[in-house]
Order: sequence, then C-alpha cells, then structure tokens
Amino acid sequence: MAQAVSAQKVYLTKVERTNDNTDKFFYSLNNGSSDAEYLGEIEVQGYSRDDAGIFSMIYKKAKEIGANFFAWKPFETVDGKNESFNPANYKLGLYYISKEKLSDQTGYLYLFASSDKDQKVAVNNKDYTIAPRSYLKLQVVPNQVYSISTKRLLGSSIKVQPKSGDQNMYFQVSSAKIKADNSGVGGLNLKSGDIIGLEKSFAEFLSVIYQAAKTE
Repeated sequence: MAQAVSAQKVYLTKVERTNDNTDKFFYSLNNGSSDAEYLGEIEVQGYSRDDAGIFSMIYKKAKEIGANFFAWKPFETVDGKNESFNPANYKLGLYYISKEKLSDQTGYLYLFASSDKDQKVAVNNKDYTIAPRSYLKLQVVPNQVYSISTKRLLGSSIKVQPKSGDQNMYFQVSSAKIKADNSGVGGLNLKSGDIIGLEKSFAEFLSVIYQAAKTE
C-alpha cells in the first residue's frame, strides 16, 4: 500500500523479515555493515519538495517492519550498471542493527540548503556557497565556538559549541524563513529565522537525497 505527499508516493515493496524492536531512531547506514540485518525495501516514486513529509512516510513504513537503519540502493540498468541517484525515483534498503553494534562517523557540522537558489553561508567568517538541495559537511573541534550566519540582509546568525567529538550538529539554512515541522517525526528545532537545527534521523535522510557540496 502506498502513501503520498503531493505527486510523490512511498511503497514498501519488499519484506524479507521483520524485527519487533521499538527503536525510535532511523539512521543512514554508511558504507554498509556486516552487522546489518536486511529487512526489506522502500521505493519512492515522483518528486516533491516536502522533504519532511516524505521522510515521515518513509519512517512510518520502515517502523512497520522494525527497521532502524536505511541505505540508498541504486537501480540496475539494462547493461548491469548502477544508476546515479534520482530524486524522483529511488529505492532504500531497510535494516536492523542492535544498539550494542552501533557505530557512527562523528565530529562534523552539516549545513543543508533548502533554497531554490544558491545559498551563501559563513562559518567562523569563512564564506561558502551551497547549491540547492546540497549540503556542506565540515569537521569540528570539540569545545570550539562556531558562528554560522546567512549572507544576506537581515539574515540569521547563531553560535554553537560541540561539547565532545562524539556528536554531529545538523542545520538547515534558507534564504527564506523556514517553517518548523511539528509532527513529531523528522522534527525541526532550534528555530532561528532562516537557520534551524535538525533532528539527526531527518538530517541523515537529507544527506542521502541531497548532494554533498565541495568545501574548497
């Protein structure tokens, strides 16, 4: 059965097995893992700019079978090659990993651009330009203060300080005011005009469907 947001639909297309865990998180499976238990697949068809709404539907489908991790699975072409990511039609593998075996790449600042145009942003007075539906990933130093600002008239500015090297920070930046999602899934918080903090599960989903920007 499919759920839809605008022209985009989400299907649970394959179920190999289920898991009865009650984990609330739903993270990206970076580079695969031998400890990951494959549960099934989700397919997203059609394009929508409502990333939070799509993530909410994917999350609900994944939790139906007990998944707590996901990974993009390229479609194979007729010549056996893998297709590049297509935001209008993509497939996610669903997995379960026990909390005892969790591992993560930490100590980074992520900035996601949700604007229709290139987004200018400064981090500690260094300027960056992030293309639409792209994200900037910067390594951060524990206990150092980072100033993030949007480079425009009346833009926002915030200061953040990672407390240790075992966490990431996620923010969405926009040239327009961002409306926070209050559904409880894919939560957006720490709202500050056109810079808002993102909940980790939703941010890791964006890191899969957005393009990584070059830092130099």
